[in-house]
Amino acid sequence: MVRISNMLGIVSLCVVLLLGTEVCIAARQELIITTIKQDPYTMSKGSQLEGYCMDLLAELAKKLGFKYKVHLVKDGAYGRQDEGGNWNGMIGEVVRGEADLAVAPLTLTAAREKAVGMTKPYMQTGISILLRKDIVSEEAGFFDFLSPFSGETWLGILIAYFVTAVCICIVGRLSPCEWSQPETEPNRITLLHSLWYAAGALSLQGAGPHPKAVSGRVISCTWWLFAVVLLACYFSSLSSSQGSDSAPLMIKGFEDLANQDVIEYGTLAGSSTLAFFKNSNNPSYRRIYEHMERRKSFVSSMDEGVQRAKEGNYAFIGESVSLDLAVARHCELVRAHEVIGMRGYSIVTPLGSPMLKNLSVAILQLSEAGELAYLRTKWWASSCIPDSAKGSSLRAHSMKGIFLVLAIGLGIGVLLSLFELTSKSRSTAGEQKKSCCAVLTQELSRRLRMTKTKGDQET
Repeated sequence: MVRISNMLGIVSLCVVLLLGTEVCIAARQELIITTIKQDPYTMSKGSQLEGYCMDLLAELAKKLGFKYKVHLVKDGAYGRQDEGGNWNGMIGEVVRGEADLAVAPLTLTAAREKAVGMTKPYMQTGISILLRKDIVSEEAGFFDFLSPFSGETWLGILIAYFVTAVCICIVGRLSPCEWSQPETEPNRITLLHSLWYAAGALSLQGAGPHPKAVSGRVISCTWWLFAVVLLACYFSSLSSSQGSDSAPLMIKGFEDLANQDVIEYGTLAGSSTLAFFKNSNNPSYRRIYEHMERRKSFVSSMDEGVQRAKEGNYAFIGESVSLDLAVARHCELVRAHEVIGMRGYSIVTPLGSPMLKNLSVAILQLSEAGELAYLRTKWWASSCIPDSAKGSSLRAHSMKGIFLVLAIGLGIGVLLSLFELTSKSRSTAGEQKKSCCAVLTQELSRRLRMTKTKGDQET
């Protein structure tokens, strides 16, 4: 029976706005709020409570102008009806008049709607599966061989390949040891040969002719060192990623879970999730319920389900938003992509309470203003590093050392080729009694011309 004092303490005040919209605001001296401890909805912080539901309650109190006092539910239950029709948990406290509101992750169900009033959902959720990453296997993609390196690393490798080939071609033209007589003999180190030579080094296969000059050998040795380190990192990351992703079975959803007997699975005892599988006509869902009932694989709390999933060989079935929080807190866990039985979390009021409509309108206003999305981001923040940022996918900054060594080797090689050409120009200038700068300019002009060498030779 609802306490008469509670009903007398609530006064409805209706205000007609200029636009003709009637808004009813229920005011009371102090409302009694019941809740339950569950991370991150309601958590203890010293002598106070904090969490998503506490922030939501504060926003609603600010909008509707009421004061409140929060206490934890005595029996630690959400609310289930027994065979005699009596409710326990937070639902029972609201039904018996021990609390005016229940603000917690309470799922909107038909049975609860008959006993109490439930507002518009403040959060949408569904049913999914939580389990360890190392017992989940996914199908290999066509381009999984690229996974050891990130996109930035592959782009850096491609740029390094073309720059090295161009440097080999330049050294082949500038160095007198590679091209001693530009007027009479063809250049054997062309750009096409340089590209082929660099590609051969990446596959650890020699593609001759090899450079003879010191400058060309410096570039060649640096590129071979770069290729060896690159291939070592690639195969190491590839083998480790394949070893960590390999698993004895593949579980993508509830159909896969129902068709295997290797992994034990269960859900929260007396929860709406269990009622969903119990009342379902889907054969797979019925098999899941019968398996859980036969094995008695239920857990008494959300924390117990998460802990059993962390220990391995156990899949915990629960609300998707709660499972997302567990994944954000425990990096070794993962949630299945499939979500079934979409439903919402609502605030509970006594049946026929004048506050029901006001709370629903306030929840919709908070949703439209983006406040609910902000609270979700605030309390569901993940501390886990994404897989793409782990060592299995090497980024460019993790290999910056070998790229720096390559850049230094290319620079030294080009400078050595200029030094070799300058030495030859100096000796030639002494023999011909000409200026060294004039001879060097003439040599550079001959060696850097691409198409006119044959025509000049014929002339």
